[in-house]
Amino acid sequence: MEILRTVREMQQRARDEKRTGRLIGFVPTMGCLHEGHLSLVKLARARADLVVLSIFVNPIQFLPGEDFFRYPRPVERDEALCRDAGVDVLFYPDVEQMYAPDHSVMIEETLLSKGLCGASRPGHFTGVATVVVKLLNIVMPDFAVFGQKDAQQLRVIQRLIRDLNCPVDIIPGPIVREWDGLAMSSRNRYLTPAEHQDALCLRRSLDHVEKRVREGELTVETLRTELAQRLARVPSVRVEYIEFVDNETLRPVERVEGAVLVALAIRIGSTRLIDNTVLGS
Repeated sequence: MEILRTVREMQQRARDEKRTGRLIGFVPTMGCLHEGHLSLVKLARARADLVVLSIFVNPIQFLPGEDFFRYPRPVERDEALCRDAGVDVLFYPDVEQMYAPDHSVMIEETLLSKGLCGASRPGHFTGVATVVVKLLNIVMPDFAVFGQKDAQQLRVIQRLIRDLNCPVDIIPGPIVREWDGLAMSSRNRYLTPAEHQDALCLRRSLDHVEKRVREGELTVETLRTELAQRLARVPSVRVEYIEFVDNETLRPVERVEGAVLVALAIRIGSTRLIDNTVLGS
């Protein structure tokens, strides 16, 4: 596995691959890799001649007071996981490589990014959109793989690619869960054992709403109330949002008709967790 740390090196490597007609698959990450990330690598490995994984903790998508400085960065472990997973190139830039001291250009998505996580994290998706475009310009992939756990991020990136005519295919990767149902996340390591148990209310709540829809309950107000009541039974949980939205447009819906994304965000202690499921798909 080759490790590249500068933009110039990565772009030259990509140009060399393009000249030979080899297909580049790309998995962008912030590191602290887990099985969810590795499942995205597996999807890329099945399609690409060259798999590039990037690790970059992007400062401009963190709000003041969030966990940028304590975000886990297990460098040696991440490198070993990449080697074992069959990554060909690990792109590992620092902040100075990605942002000039006087950088002044940002990319803003103005519709899909406003609700859900965007409502409580203003500016977050501008940071995401900006770094994704930069990484695509650096890696020059034929396709990139993003996880469905960050459902709103996935929709924003798909819209970004469409509206900016980026010559990249976006491949969604399904949510990967721990043995007990908790969606895999780099932030799970912040949880104490007791908090981890409390966090299982996310998957259990989604299981409940799936069951209720199968039973015929399609009214969103009723389903949201039931979810709020279930989450309220866990004293450590603070609910940030419970949303039912169209799976493509992310517009709120009143009934479960067609594909509806149920998205949850909670805080347990200082840890923010998200999860989702798609009904009617």
